[in-house]
Amino acid sequence: MLPASWRPRGLARDVVRAVQQARRDSVIRRRVVARGRVQGVFFRDTCRREARGRRVSGWVTNRDDGAVEAVFEGDPAAVQALVDWARHGPPQAQVVKLDVMKEEPRGERGFSVR
Repeated sequence: MLPASWRPRGLARDVVRAVQQARRDSVIRRRVVARGRVQGVFFRDTCRREARGRRVSGWVTNRDDGAVEAVFEGDPAAVQALVDWARHGPPQAQVVKLDVMKEEPRGERGFSVR
């Protein structure tokens, strides 16, 4: 184990930067808008639990028009699994339409209900 004060130098620093860039390159972001019976059915809370279980960052919120909007950011497979989950939502929901938009990652941390 390296001491907390260790800082990479030279080649080690280049390797650390390459690994950090690879991690950034392997992160995707998707914005989804679910329409149908999606409010009052625990969509947001279930979405938060699903996202945290998959280590996906972002947020979810109710919209004034009755839809639920969410942003998912993280590992491509995990984000895609959340998008797939949002197509039907929790058992009480009836998703009739899901809009999915690609966005550039913004470095979201954690997952919140807004």
